[in-house]
Amino acid sequence: MRVWAMRPGISITLTAADRSRLEAIVGNRNAPQKHAWRARIVLLSADGLGTFEIMRRTGKSKTCVWRWQERFAEEGVKGLLRDKTRPSRIKPLEQAVIDKVIALTATAPPHEATHWTAPAMAKTVGISASSVQRIWRAHGLAPHRTRHFKLSNDPDFVPKLRDIVGLYVDPPAHAVVLSADEKSQIQALDRTQPGLPMKKGRAGTMTHDYKRNGTTTLFAALNVLDGTVIGRNMQRHRHQEFIRFLNAVEAEVPAGKLIHAILDNYATHKHPRVRAWLARHPRWTFHFTPTSCSWLNAVETFFATLTKRRLKRGVFRSVVDLQAAINRYLGEANRDPKPFIWTADPDKIIAAVKRGREVLDSIH
Repeated sequence: MRVWAMRPGISITLTAADRSRLEAIVGNRNAPQKHAWRARIVLLSADGLGTFEIMRRTGKSKTCVWRWQERFAEEGVKGLLRDKTRPSRIKPLEQAVIDKVIALTATAPPHEATHWTAPAMAKTVGISASSVQRIWRAHGLAPHRTRHFKLSNDPDFVPKLRDIVGLYVDPPAHAVVLSADEKSQIQALDRTQPGLPMKKGRAGTMTHDYKRNGTTTLFAALNVLDGTVIGRNMQRHRHQEFIRFLNAVEAEVPAGKLIHAILDNYATHKHPRVRAWLARHPRWTFHFTPTSCSWLNAVETFFATLTKRRLKRGVFRSVVDLQAAINRYLGEANRDPKPFIWTADPDKIIAAVKRGREVLDSIH
Protein backbone atom coordinates (compact mmCIF):
# COMPACT_ATOMS: atom_id res chain seq x y z
CA MET A 1 0.00 0.00 0.00
CA ARG A 2 1.38 3.39 -0.97
CA VAL A 3 0.26 6.87 0.10
CA TRP A 4 1.09 9.68 -2.28
CA ALA A 5 0.62 13.45 -2.22
CA MET A 6 -0.97 15.57 -4.92
CA ARG A 7 -2.67 18.91 -4.81
CA PRO A 8 -2.67 20.55 -1.37
CA GLY A 9 -5.33 19.02 0.87
CA ILE A 10 -5.65 15.78 -1.12
CA SER A 11 -3.95 12.48 -0.28
CA ILE A 12 -4.67 9.09 -1.79
CA THR A 13 -4.08 5.55 -0.61
CA LEU A 14 -3.53 3.26 -3.63
CA THR A 15 -4.18 -0.36 -2.67
CA ALA A 16 -2.77 -3.36 -4.47
CA ALA A 17 -6.26 -4.14 -5.80
CA ASP A 18 -6.66 -0.59 -7.15
CA ARG A 19 -3.25 -0.72 -8.82
CA SER A 20 -4.03 -4.09 -10.40
CA ARG A 21 -7.34 -2.80 -11.75
CA LEU A 22 -5.82 0.42 -13.10
CA GLU A 23 -3.02 -1.47 -14.85
CA ALA A 24 -5.62 -3.80 -16.39
CA ILE A 25 -7.48 -0.79 -17.80
CA VAL A 26 -4.30 0.68 -19.29
CA GLY A 27 -3.30 -2.68 -20.78
CA ASN A 28 -6.70 -3.48 -22.25
CA ARG A 29 -6.63 -2.61 -25.96
CA ASN A 30 -10.43 -2.66 -26.12
CA ALA A 31 -10.89 -0.19 -23.26
CA PRO A 32 -12.00 3.36 -24.19
CA GLN A 33 -8.94 5.60 -24.56
CA LYS A 34 -10.29 8.16 -22.11
CA HIS A 35 -10.42 5.45 -19.42
CA ALA A 36 -6.86 4.39 -20.24
CA TRP A 37 -5.27 7.85 -19.93
CA ARG A 38 -7.24 8.61 -16.74
CA ALA A 39 -5.93 5.40 -15.17
CA ARG A 40 -2.41 6.27 -16.37
CA ILE A 41 -2.59 9.68 -14.65
CA VAL A 42 -3.41 7.97 -11.36
CA LEU A 43 -0.66 5.32 -11.79
CA LEU A 44 1.97 7.95 -12.61
CA SER A 45 0.86 9.98 -9.63
CA ALA A 46 1.19 6.89 -7.44
CA ASP A 47 4.75 6.40 -8.73
CA GLY A 48 5.65 9.83 -7.31
CA LEU A 49 5.89 11.77 -10.59
CA GLY A 50 5.17 15.47 -10.48
CA THR A 51 2.38 17.24 -12.27
CA PHE A 52 4.53 18.56 -15.14
CA GLU A 53 6.06 15.13 -15.81
CA ILE A 54 2.57 13.57 -15.86
CA MET A 55 1.47 16.30 -18.28
CA ARG A 56 4.43 15.50 -20.55
CA ARG A 57 3.81 11.74 -20.54
CA THR A 58 0.03 11.87 -21.04
CA GLY A 59 -0.26 15.00 -23.16
CA LYS A 60 -2.95 16.42 -20.88
CA SER A 61 -3.26 19.85 -19.31
CA LYS A 62 -2.55 20.66 -15.67
CA THR A 63 -6.25 21.19 -14.87
CA CYS A 64 -7.07 17.85 -16.51
CA VAL A 65 -4.43 16.03 -14.40
CA TRP A 66 -5.64 17.68 -11.22
CA ARG A 67 -9.30 16.94 -12.07
CA TRP A 68 -8.77 13.19 -12.38
CA GLN A 69 -6.47 12.99 -9.37
CA GLU A 70 -9.22 14.66 -7.36
CA ARG A 71 -11.92 12.42 -8.85
CA PHE A 72 -9.96 9.31 -7.90
CA ALA A 73 -9.40 10.63 -4.39
CA GLU A 74 -13.13 11.14 -3.98
CA GLU A 75 -14.63 8.13 -5.80
CA GLY A 76 -11.88 5.61 -6.47
CA VAL A 77 -11.49 3.65 -9.71
CA LYS A 78 -15.19 3.79 -10.55
CA GLY A 79 -14.98 7.58 -10.66
CA LEU A 80 -12.55 7.33 -13.58
CA LEU A 81 -14.97 5.25 -15.65
CA ARG A 82 -17.84 7.70 -15.88
CA ASP A 83 -18.31 11.29 -16.96
CA LYS A 84 -20.23 13.71 -14.84
CA THR A 85 -23.35 15.02 -16.49
CA ARG A 86 -23.15 18.60 -17.64
CA PRO A 87 -26.04 20.98 -18.16
CA SER A 88 -26.98 21.49 -21.79
CA ARG A 89 -25.80 24.66 -23.48
CA ILE A 90 -29.25 24.98 -25.02
CA LYS A 91 -32.07 26.06 -22.77
CA PRO A 92 -34.96 23.59 -22.71
CA LEU A 93 -38.11 24.61 -24.57
CA GLU A 94 -40.91 26.10 -22.54
CA GLN A 95 -43.95 23.91 -22.04
CA ALA A 96 -46.11 26.53 -23.77
CA VAL A 97 -44.03 26.15 -26.95
CA ILE A 98 -44.32 22.36 -26.82
CA ASP A 99 -48.08 22.59 -26.32
CA LYS A 100 -48.35 24.98 -29.27
CA VAL A 101 -46.49 22.57 -31.57
CA ILE A 102 -48.71 19.68 -30.50
CA ALA A 103 -51.90 21.71 -30.99
CA LEU A 104 -50.88 23.03 -34.42
CA THR A 105 -49.87 19.56 -35.63
CA ALA A 106 -53.48 18.41 -35.23
CA THR A 107 -54.75 21.25 -37.46
CA ALA A 108 -54.40 21.96 -41.17
CA PRO A 109 -51.42 24.18 -42.05
CA PRO A 110 -52.23 27.74 -43.21
CA HIS A 111 -50.18 27.39 -46.40
CA GLU A 112 -50.95 25.25 -49.44
CA ALA A 113 -50.06 21.84 -48.07
CA THR A 114 -51.96 18.81 -46.84
CA HIS A 115 -49.89 18.37 -43.67
CA TRP A 116 -47.24 19.99 -41.51
CA THR A 117 -43.55 19.49 -42.18
CA ALA A 118 -40.81 20.08 -39.60
CA PRO A 119 -39.38 23.16 -41.41
CA ALA A 120 -42.84 24.70 -41.82
CA MET A 121 -43.70 24.14 -38.16
CA ALA A 122 -40.30 25.48 -37.07
CA LYS A 123 -40.82 28.66 -39.07
CA THR A 124 -44.32 29.17 -37.67
CA VAL A 125 -43.41 28.56 -34.01
CA GLY A 126 -39.93 30.08 -34.09
CA ILE A 127 -37.83 27.06 -33.09
CA SER A 128 -35.50 24.73 -34.95
CA ALA A 129 -36.71 21.91 -37.16
CA SER A 130 -34.80 19.40 -35.01
CA SER A 131 -36.71 20.65 -31.94
CA VAL A 132 -39.99 20.10 -33.79
CA GLN A 133 -38.91 16.57 -34.67
CA ARG A 134 -37.98 15.83 -31.06
CA ILE A 135 -41.40 17.04 -29.88
CA TRP A 136 -43.19 14.93 -32.49
CA ARG A 137 -41.07 11.89 -31.63
CA ALA A 138 -41.68 12.28 -27.89
CA HIS A 139 -45.46 12.57 -28.35
CA GLY A 140 -45.88 9.91 -31.05
CA LEU A 141 -46.82 12.39 -33.80
CA ALA A 142 -46.03 11.67 -37.45
CA PRO A 143 -47.96 14.11 -39.69
CA HIS A 144 -46.20 12.81 -42.82
CA ARG A 145 -47.77 9.38 -42.37
CA THR A 146 -51.29 8.13 -43.01
CA ARG A 147 -53.00 4.81 -42.39
CA HIS A 148 -55.49 3.60 -44.97
CA PHE A 149 -58.77 2.02 -43.97
CA LYS A 150 -61.97 0.76 -45.53
CA LEU A 151 -65.15 0.22 -43.55
CA SER A 152 -67.53 -2.40 -44.84
CA ASN A 153 -71.07 -1.23 -45.56
CA ASP A 154 -72.37 -4.78 -45.77
CA PRO A 155 -75.56 -5.04 -43.66
CA ASP A 156 -74.64 -8.67 -42.92
CA PHE A 157 -71.08 -7.83 -41.87
CA VAL A 158 -71.30 -9.37 -38.40
CA PRO A 159 -72.89 -12.75 -39.32
CA LYS A 160 -70.56 -13.17 -42.32
CA LEU A 161 -67.52 -12.34 -40.20
CA ARG A 162 -68.49 -14.81 -37.50
CA ASP A 163 -69.27 -17.49 -40.10
CA ILE A 164 -65.86 -17.28 -41.75
CA VAL A 165 -63.88 -16.91 -38.52
CA GLY A 166 -65.79 -19.94 -37.23
CA LEU A 167 -64.54 -21.95 -40.21
CA TYR A 168 -60.96 -20.89 -39.45
CA VAL A 169 -61.11 -21.53 -35.70
CA ASP A 170 -63.44 -24.54 -35.51
CA PRO A 171 -63.78 -26.19 -38.94
CA PRO A 172 -66.54 -28.79 -39.41
CA ALA A 173 -65.67 -32.45 -38.98
CA HIS A 174 -65.04 -34.50 -42.14
CA ALA A 175 -64.74 -31.32 -44.19
CA VAL A 176 -62.09 -29.32 -46.03
CA VAL A 177 -62.02 -25.52 -45.63
CA LEU A 178 -60.59 -23.77 -48.70
CA SER A 179 -59.83 -20.07 -48.99
CA ALA A 180 -60.05 -19.41 -52.73
CA ASP A 181 -59.48 -16.43 -54.99
CA GLU A 182 -57.73 -15.38 -58.17
CA LYS A 183 -54.72 -13.11 -58.59
CA SER A 184 -55.30 -11.53 -61.95
CA GLN A 185 -53.08 -9.56 -64.32
CA ILE A 186 -49.77 -11.00 -63.11
CA GLN A 187 -47.32 -9.41 -65.54
CA ALA A 188 -44.41 -11.20 -67.17
CA LEU A 189 -41.88 -8.37 -66.94
CA ASP A 190 -38.42 -8.44 -68.47
CA ARG A 191 -35.97 -5.67 -67.53
CA THR A 192 -34.42 -3.54 -70.28
CA GLN A 193 -30.95 -4.01 -68.78
CA PRO A 194 -29.49 -6.63 -66.45
CA GLY A 195 -29.27 -5.59 -62.80
CA LEU A 196 -26.23 -5.78 -60.55
CA PRO A 197 -26.08 -8.26 -57.67
CA MET A 198 -25.99 -7.20 -54.04
CA LYS A 199 -22.61 -6.76 -52.45
CA LYS A 200 -21.26 -5.41 -49.17
CA GLY A 201 -22.32 -1.79 -48.80
CA ARG A 202 -24.62 -1.81 -51.85
CA ALA A 203 -28.09 -3.18 -52.48
CA GLY A 204 -28.92 -5.10 -55.62
CA THR A 205 -29.98 -2.94 -58.56
CA MET A 206 -32.81 -3.22 -61.07
CA THR A 207 -33.90 -0.90 -63.87
CA HIS A 208 -37.18 0.93 -63.31
CA ASP A 209 -38.26 0.40 -66.92
CA TYR A 210 -39.27 -2.97 -68.32
CA LYS A 211 -40.65 -4.89 -71.26
CA ARG A 212 -44.11 -6.39 -70.74
CA ASN A 213 -44.46 -9.89 -72.19
CA GLY A 214 -48.09 -10.65 -71.35
CA THR A 215 -50.07 -11.59 -68.28
CA THR A 216 -51.51 -14.60 -66.51
CA THR A 217 -54.09 -15.21 -63.79
CA LEU A 218 -53.46 -17.51 -60.86
CA PHE A 219 -56.47 -19.26 -59.35
CA ALA A 220 -55.55 -20.60 -55.91
CA ALA A 221 -57.29 -22.41 -53.04
CA LEU A 222 -55.54 -22.51 -49.68
CA ASN A 223 -56.39 -25.46 -47.43
CA VAL A 224 -56.46 -23.72 -44.05
CA LEU A 225 -56.15 -27.04 -42.18
CA ASP A 226 -52.77 -28.10 -43.57
CA GLY A 227 -51.56 -25.04 -45.51
CA THR A 228 -51.34 -26.70 -48.94
CA VAL A 229 -52.35 -24.69 -52.00
CA ILE A 230 -54.10 -25.87 -55.15
CA GLY A 231 -53.19 -23.49 -57.96
CA ARG A 232 -53.87 -23.18 -61.68
CA ASN A 233 -52.58 -20.59 -64.16
CA MET A 234 -55.07 -19.39 -66.77
CA GLN A 235 -55.07 -16.65 -69.36
CA ARG A 236 -58.28 -14.97 -68.22
CA HIS A 237 -60.44 -14.78 -65.10
CA ARG A 238 -64.01 -15.21 -66.32
CA HIS A 239 -66.62 -17.57 -64.96
CA GLN A 240 -65.51 -20.20 -67.50
CA GLU A 241 -61.99 -20.28 -66.03
CA PHE A 242 -63.37 -20.25 -62.49
CA ILE A 243 -65.51 -23.31 -63.22
CA ARG A 244 -62.48 -25.08 -64.69
CA PHE A 245 -60.60 -24.31 -61.50
CA LEU A 246 -63.47 -25.62 -59.37
CA ASN A 247 -63.39 -28.85 -61.35
CA ALA A 248 -59.64 -29.14 -60.71
CA VAL A 249 -60.19 -28.68 -56.97
CA GLU A 250 -63.07 -31.15 -57.01
CA ALA A 251 -60.76 -33.76 -58.54
CA GLU A 252 -58.04 -33.24 -55.90
CA VAL A 253 -60.18 -33.27 -52.74
CA PRO A 254 -60.82 -36.84 -51.57
CA ALA A 255 -64.32 -38.21 -52.06
CA GLY A 256 -66.53 -38.13 -48.99
CA LYS A 257 -65.13 -34.80 -47.78
CA LEU A 258 -67.40 -31.78 -47.62
CA ILE A 259 -65.86 -28.62 -49.09
CA HIS A 260 -66.41 -25.17 -47.58
CA ALA A 261 -65.01 -22.50 -49.92
CA ILE A 262 -64.40 -18.95 -48.69
CA LEU A 263 -64.73 -16.43 -51.54
CA ASP A 264 -64.94 -12.68 -52.02
CA ASN A 265 -67.79 -10.90 -53.82
CA TYR A 266 -66.27 -10.82 -57.30
CA ALA A 267 -69.05 -11.14 -59.88
CA THR A 268 -67.43 -14.24 -61.41
CA HIS A 269 -68.00 -16.16 -58.17
CA LYS A 270 -71.75 -15.48 -58.35
CA HIS A 271 -72.31 -16.00 -62.06
CA PRO A 272 -75.48 -18.01 -62.89
CA ARG A 273 -73.41 -20.80 -64.45
CA VAL A 274 -71.25 -20.97 -61.33
CA ARG A 275 -74.42 -21.23 -59.24
CA ALA A 276 -75.63 -24.00 -61.53
CA TRP A 277 -72.31 -25.81 -61.09
CA LEU A 278 -72.68 -25.44 -57.33
CA ALA A 279 -76.16 -26.98 -57.46
CA ARG A 280 -74.71 -30.02 -59.27
CA HIS A 281 -72.06 -30.49 -56.56
CA PRO A 282 -73.89 -30.71 -53.24
CA ARG A 283 -70.78 -31.29 -51.15
CA TRP A 284 -69.67 -27.72 -51.90
CA THR A 285 -70.73 -24.70 -49.83
CA PHE A 286 -69.71 -21.13 -50.68
CA HIS A 287 -69.09 -18.62 -47.88
CA PHE A 288 -68.77 -15.03 -49.10
CA THR A 289 -66.74 -12.44 -47.21
CA PRO A 290 -68.48 -9.16 -46.29
CA THR A 291 -68.25 -6.38 -48.85
CA SER A 292 -64.82 -4.66 -48.86
CA CYS A 293 -63.34 -7.34 -46.60
CA SER A 294 -61.02 -9.32 -48.84
CA TRP A 295 -58.51 -9.17 -45.93
CA LEU A 296 -60.70 -11.83 -44.33
CA ASN A 297 -59.76 -14.28 -47.08
CA ALA A 298 -56.70 -16.24 -45.93
CA VAL A 299 -55.42 -16.90 -49.45
CA GLU A 300 -54.60 -13.18 -49.77
CA THR A 301 -51.69 -13.82 -47.40
CA PHE A 302 -50.35 -16.44 -49.79
CA PHE A 303 -50.70 -14.04 -52.73
CA ALA A 304 -48.82 -11.33 -50.82
CA THR A 305 -45.97 -13.71 -50.00
CA LEU A 306 -45.82 -14.95 -53.60
CA THR A 307 -45.59 -11.37 -54.88
CA LYS A 308 -42.91 -10.31 -52.41
CA ARG A 309 -40.69 -13.38 -52.65
CA ARG A 310 -41.03 -14.51 -56.26
CA LEU A 311 -42.73 -12.02 -58.57
CA LYS A 312 -41.68 -8.50 -57.60
CA ARG A 313 -38.01 -8.88 -58.52
CA GLY A 314 -38.51 -11.62 -61.08
CA VAL A 315 -37.38 -11.39 -64.69
CA PHE A 316 -39.70 -13.23 -67.10
CA ARG A 317 -39.12 -13.29 -70.85
CA SER A 318 -42.50 -14.86 -71.60
CA VAL A 319 -45.79 -15.87 -70.00
CA VAL A 320 -44.54 -19.46 -70.06
CA ASP A 321 -41.51 -18.46 -67.95
CA LEU A 322 -43.82 -16.65 -65.51
CA GLN A 323 -46.20 -19.59 -65.17
CA ALA A 324 -43.33 -22.03 -64.71
CA ALA A 325 -41.91 -19.86 -61.90
CA ILE A 326 -45.31 -19.70 -60.19
CA ASN A 327 -45.72 -23.47 -60.45
CA ARG A 328 -42.27 -24.05 -58.98
CA TYR A 329 -43.11 -21.74 -56.08
CA LEU A 330 -46.38 -23.62 -55.50
CA GLY A 331 -44.54 -26.94 -55.47
CA GLU A 332 -41.96 -25.64 -53.02
CA ALA A 333 -44.64 -24.19 -50.72
CA ASN A 334 -46.57 -27.47 -50.73
CA ARG A 335 -43.49 -29.46 -49.74
CA ASP A 336 -43.33 -27.57 -46.44
CA PRO A 337 -46.86 -26.25 -45.80
CA LYS A 338 -47.90 -24.39 -42.67
CA PRO A 339 -51.52 -24.46 -41.46
CA PHE A 340 -53.33 -21.13 -41.37
CA ILE A 341 -54.00 -20.02 -37.79
CA TRP A 342 -56.52 -17.25 -37.13
CA THR A 343 -55.60 -15.18 -34.04
CA ALA A 344 -57.70 -11.99 -34.20
CA ASP A 345 -60.70 -11.67 -31.86
CA PRO A 346 -63.84 -11.11 -33.98
CA ASP A 347 -65.45 -9.13 -31.15
CA LYS A 348 -62.57 -6.63 -31.26
CA ILE A 349 -62.94 -6.34 -35.04
CA ILE A 350 -66.67 -5.69 -34.72
CA ALA A 351 -66.06 -3.10 -31.99
CA ALA A 352 -63.42 -1.34 -34.12
CA VAL A 353 -65.76 -1.18 -37.12
CA LYS A 354 -68.51 0.19 -34.88
CA ARG A 355 -66.19 2.92 -33.57
CA GLY A 356 -65.12 3.77 -37.11
CA ARG A 357 -68.72 4.20 -38.22
CA GLU A 358 -69.49 6.37 -35.21
CA VAL A 359 -66.51 8.63 -36.01
CA LEU A 360 -67.57 8.94 -39.65
CA ASP A 361 -71.13 9.72 -38.62
CA SER A 362 -69.91 12.43 -36.25
CA ILE A 363 -67.85 14.02 -39.07
CA HIS A 364 -70.79 14.02 -41.46
